[in-house]
Amino acid sequence: MRRLIPHPGLSVLLVIVWLLMANAITAGGLLMGIVIGILLPLFTAPFWPGRPSVNYSAGLAFIALVLWDIIVANFEVAAIILFRRNRDLQPAWLTIPLELDTPEAITVLAGTISLTPGTVSADVSSCGNFLLVHALHAPDTASEIARIKSRYEARLKGVFK
Repeated sequence: MRRLIPHPGLSVLLVIVWLLMANAITAGGLLMGIVIGILLPLFTAPFWPGRPSVNYSAGLAFIALVLWDIIVANFEVAAIILFRRNRDLQPAWLTIPLELDTPEAITVLAGTISLTPGTVSADVSSCGNFLLVHALHAPDTASEIARIKSRYEARLKGVFK
């Protein structure tokens, strides 16, 4: 089964994305999505020789957490923009030491930070041990770094094994 569907999570995601792009759930659309969901990972599997294993239940919990954080951060950023003067903002560059070791996990962490309003990932160090992040308002940089590490990085360790 692993040879036929080398990336089951990617296959399911491709089928869902195909159905969303088709904007209709029909038998033909579902069949085409399944064909794409099987063939695309099958043909690209040789290019991913050392892929990490993924804990999908932890991944779904992580996605739910990130969606919640995006909603909350939107309100926080709106409050900052509407009710703070520019001179009261305390933007900061954060250098986050990484304990994640796979490129996939680091990419998901950087993407998560950039998706959350008020922060953006700027760079990963050449050694892969640090992530440079800009925060719109971070009066206490140490607590912001600790929050990112405990809220996102620790959970990503459970997603990517």
